[in-house]
Amino acid sequence: MGYRIFLAGASGAIGRRLVPQLLEAGHLVTATTRLAAKAAELRAIGADAVVVDVFDAGGLRAAVAAARPEIVIHQLTDLPPGLDPALMGEAIIANARVRDEGTRNLVDAAQAAGARRLIAQSIAWVYAPGPEPHAETDPLDSGAEGGRGISVGGVIALERRVLEAPMTGIVLRYGHLYGPGTGTETAADPAVHVDAAAYAALLSIERGSQGAFNVAEPNGHITTDKAVHELGWRADFRLAG
Repeated sequence: MGYRIFLAGASGAIGRRLVPQLLEAGHLVTATTRLAAKAAELRAIGADAVVVDVFDAGGLRAAVAAARPEIVIHQLTDLPPGLDPALMGEAIIANARVRDEGTRNLVDAAQAAGARRLIAQSIAWVYAPGPEPHAETDPLDSGAEGGRGISVGGVIALERRVLEAPMTGIVLRYGHLYGPGTGTETAADPAVHVDAAAYAALLSIERGSQGAFNVAEPNGHITTDKAVHELGWRADFRLAG
């Protein structure tokens, strides 16, 4: 039996690869985007699309309440296509705001709607310097400065809000994405194909206890045993076709 799922950020790189997986698994998906054109694309593949801005706390709360989700999935980002270096300075600030203020609004809306599980996108290259490979219990780089400090601060805020929410909170610390919709077909370690990243979110709907999971292909920087064993995740997962 499928679940009612509210997917925030459905038109992003991971969201676009996650929606088909959710629908194929039999879930009822309410998918959000900020753009009406992208909402039409989401409806065309079977999702119930909603145009809403995560910074509009009232509008977001109303959208989540209308969906009556059992599961909320947070795949929201604010990054330029292909991670264009010329645009990344401003994007780092905007993305950190999504992770902090946007996550707060989404958690509040999920709680008000009675959701029982919250799955959120994080990143796997924000650990503090120390012996590698890093496990999920290693500290994050809270002492970072400059642009990295802004990014890490946003990640810390996101993870704290998700893991302290009054529901089962799961944080997926993704490696660098590559594959369809990411603007690149290769990525530096730790790396993860966008299809496999989305697959981790699908598995987290029914598997995984409260906490963080590193999600990346085998590498020397982070361990991924927890995701493999507890979620049943596979780095080689790809969508058919």
